[in-house]
Amino acid sequence: MSETSVQTSDPTEEYDWLDEVQSDTALAWVREHTERTERELHDAQFHTTVDRIREVLDSPDRIPMVTKRGEHYYNFWKDAAHRLGQWRRTTWESYRTDNPDWEILLDLDELAVKEGQDWHFAGAQLLRPAPGEPYRQALVRLSPDGGDQVAVREFDLENQIFVPEGFQLPVAKTSASWLDADTLLVASATNPLDTTRSTYARTVRSLTRGAELRDAPVVFEVDAEHVLAGVQVDSTPGFERTIFTDVLDFYNSRTYLQIAGKNIAVDVPTDVNVFLHRQWFLFAPRTDWQHAGNTYPAGSLIMTTVDKFLETGTIDRVVFTPQSNSSLQGMDFTANYLLLTLLTDVRSEVHVLDLHSNSEPQRLTLDDPLSSVSVSAVDDEDESCADEIWMTSTGFTTPTILSRGPVGDQLTPVKSSPARFSADDLEVSQHFAISADGTRIPYFQVSPRDLVLDGQNPVLMDGYGGFQHSMTPGYSPALGRGWLERSTADGRGASYVLANIRGGGEYGPRWHQAALQANRHRAYEDFAAIAEDLVRRQVTSREHLAATGRSNGGLLMGNMITGYPQLFGAISCGVPLLDMRRYTRLAAGHSWIAEYGDPEIPEQWKYVRTFSPLHRIFDEPQHPDSYPASLIWTTTTDDRVGPSQARKLAAAMMDRGITNVRYHEPQDGGHAGSTDNESTARMLATSYEFLWRQIR
Repeated sequence: MSETSVQTSDPTEEYDWLDEVQSDTALAWVREHTERTERELHDAQFHTTVDRIREVLDSPDRIPMVTKRGEHYYNFWKDAAHRLGQWRRTTWESYRTDNPDWEILLDLDELAVKEGQDWHFAGAQLLRPAPGEPYRQALVRLSPDGGDQVAVREFDLENQIFVPEGFQLPVAKTSASWLDADTLLVASATNPLDTTRSTYARTVRSLTRGAELRDAPVVFEVDAEHVLAGVQVDSTPGFERTIFTDVLDFYNSRTYLQIAGKNIAVDVPTDVNVFLHRQWFLFAPRTDWQHAGNTYPAGSLIMTTVDKFLETGTIDRVVFTPQSNSSLQGMDFTANYLLLTLLTDVRSEVHVLDLHSNSEPQRLTLDDPLSSVSVSAVDDEDESCADEIWMTSTGFTTPTILSRGPVGDQLTPVKSSPARFSADDLEVSQHFAISADGTRIPYFQVSPRDLVLDGQNPVLMDGYGGFQHSMTPGYSPALGRGWLERSTADGRGASYVLANIRGGGEYGPRWHQAALQANRHRAYEDFAAIAEDLVRRQVTSREHLAATGRSNGGLLMGNMITGYPQLFGAISCGVPLLDMRRYTRLAAGHSWIAEYGDPEIPEQWKYVRTFSPLHRIFDEPQHPDSYPASLIWTTTTDDRVGPSQARKLAAAMMDRGITNVRYHEPQDGGHAGSTDNESTARMLATSYEFLWRQIR
């Protein structure tokens, strides 16, 4: 291909009409192909799969994960009787019983009947009360369709009603924080002036009770080319402050503290993540940071006090330094300890650091090295449990356990999920494939213990490879019932493979940055290398190998379809990015330029085009019969990626005579792909059924 043709030729423009999300013509095309897919797939076996998946999603003995605020433990819950769900709370004494007594704060199904509108709960923020007083006020976020846009309403926790004439913000991409009982700081993309090119809020306004948002004064704003303006009000007693963030791109931002009415910039490079907790700053550099004669490596965690750093730039200590095979995944504080969750070769570790000594961190003993573990504080402000932690442990075949206890003591299991699928005959193993450039790529494999290595086993690969997101083991009843319990006519059980490819965060920033922009191909080479390794080890063969991915994982799947069709028998490509020429103009795509590159710049479009599946189908044509069976799916209300990208690749493949492609697009669900347990079960069953019927 000539350089000129790379820059100017674009045969995909004939599909631009599918960008009109709600146009009659586009929706007619969507209905035609969605109905075709459902006629072929949604048979008795499909409905059985839906019922089995929905049963575990609705099961009443799932673990109700909670957040402690004051004396109460808050939870949001969906089941068969509560399609849209209930926001509720209970006490510790009740929570630890087998059947907690829940106080229902907001019943979304009742709200839907009352208002004639399905609202989907998207979280709540409580206003800190005066000392000794109960929590009384909350801001509740409600989505009309499961997308990113939400309405925000003030809620009365004592009377369990929305506050008449209270704060009420219209549906938009909005965040809001309580400044005090009568003032909110609101970042909302409600009009073009207040919206960035990435479709997020450009301004933060100070909204007083009774005023209109459009009239509220702007207290912080960013350039419209930046991603968003963020705000957080820290109401911790003794450390009250307002924090503004100017998000320049997905990996660069500037943090400002409002001090004496002025916004003071935190003087660190824009690719250093800034965290505040009480008197401490924590800094996490994404690249090596040169500061005051010292080098702080990418992926490390640095700690100092706020006052000292603002005055002199002094760093107190480095609390984590990554090794070549380790990375920081999360952190939290109890009253006297810093909790660090790490991965070493994608195996969980938990380290505990005493905040009042210079001693080395202590490592907690974990039971299963192939499980995932996360820890968090229960409530560092409550003296009765100030140094207690939650620990959640989960594995592919190990049901989730929630434990609690003081730091340094034996933790007590509080809740455990019962087994939801038959796993007695399954075993979990970890392997490493060698990618095209010689890099070792880890992956997990879940297979029958008696697996015969003859290349005939049905296998489902799963991957993501972007935005420094780590793929780790976890117990998924839906995966178990929808895939792992399946067997072929000759009795072969299904296998599942989780890929830890570059672009993710399994080995920290370096693992992510290795597949950024012009190096994006490495993520795809890694995934292909794992597929080839499974064939080399005779676990499976092309005819019996399927793959699935969503969002950025959908982009991964699009590149498997168009770049590596010889490796897979079937692919499910969900809520995907696929048209990389136009992704920055669609929905929130402009915010991902730091990840993929800017196709509006000719030099960058040269490499972006090489991983744009919609363009690869034209630039690297294969025989129509050589492509894997492909299910491409999204939702009409996906306001993050947008549905047109999925539509375009499906249409282009069909027009090029590729007969084994199917398309599916339900209306609601947003980027998550579903709004309730029924639609989640149908979404998963559609994918599993399609893949299984192609490779069994």
